Amino acid sequence: MKTSAFTTHFNLFSISSIAWLCLLSFKTHDPIIVVSKEGKGNFTTIQQAINAVKDNSITRTKIIIKAGIYKEKIVVPETKGPIFLEGESPENTIITYDDYASKRNSEGKEIGTTGSSTIFIYSNDFTAKDISFENSSGRVGQAVAVLTSGDRIAFNNCKFLGNQDTLYLKGAQDLQDKTKPSRNYFKNCYIEGTTDYIFGAGTALFENCIIYSKETASYITAASTPQENNFGFVFINSTMIGNATAQSVYLGRPWRPFAKTVYIDCKMSSIIKPEGWHNWNKPDAEKTTFYGEFNSKGTGGNISKRVSWSHQLTQEERKKYTTDNIFKGKEPWNVRRSFK
Repeated sequence: MKTSAFTTHFNLFSISSIAWLCLLSFKTHDPIIVVSKEGKGNFTTIQQAINAVKDNSITRTKIIIKAGIYKEKIVVPETKGPIFLEGESPENTIITYDDYASKRNSEGKEIGTTGSSTIFIYSNDFTAKDISFENSSGRVGQAVAVLTSGDRIAFNNCKFLGNQDTLYLKGAQDLQDKTKPSRNYFKNCYIEGTTDYIFGAGTALFENCIIYSKETASYITAASTPQENNFGFVFINSTMIGNATAQSVYLGRPWRPFAKTVYIDCKMSSIIKPEGWHNWNKPDAEKTTFYGEFNSKGTGGNISKRVSWSHQLTQEERKKYTTDNIFKGKEPWNVRRSFK
């Protein structure tokens, strides 16, 4: 049977269309980069992999990090497109460095708290899963493991290891664009430290996390929430434990006057001080901070001796602390999709 010119043209068009659609479908999958210390991937260092991610891309790049201890000081520039950093497990994939605030650079100047971080996350839409981030410098003062200033930053099943100032949610407070949001989500994470080991101006939700105060612990949080932000640090269904002395740890103190920190349905061990909160010797901050709790449990969750200027949320107030409300912004963020 003869084939008409129309049929031939149509078949060719169909074949080329299907091929184009298949190619388009392939392109919608995350490009993958593999990092292996043993040379069994695309790169041997994480920084090399991050450098290879396209600038200003809307396509997310997945960087798979094979097991190993990666001693690197890593910078994720603001220009990078979405990145998903995935390790094998937080026990076996460890990113570590040993800088600290009073360490001096080649010019003889102290690098400072900000400069001490093991990893700097300046970009938006950064996700990490199954990785440990460590500052291994020991008890030498401020020593940051992770610093974030981008927006839509998410961590799942990660560990943050250090002492003073382990996790710096810097936000845009000290940047040129102070209106830039900096939203951070922590799910099933472990965070340890001593003094002010969760601090900064970013908005952050910690869900089902373990917050571990080490021997010389004193303050878990030191928020510097901008006045215009409705939410600072929010802990939900998390556990406050540690090997610190009983009744030696405050839930928070205000680095800046409008600090906001709230604990909801959290279990608190005996390490938590009965008064709960400290004003950092700033009486005026008692009028401007918002420190709250709802349904605190455990020995340290006894609220009978909490400072008078803290808040026990009502049922109606508690309803405001949903993921959608906490992360509400001009640009929507479905945090659940970050880990897919």
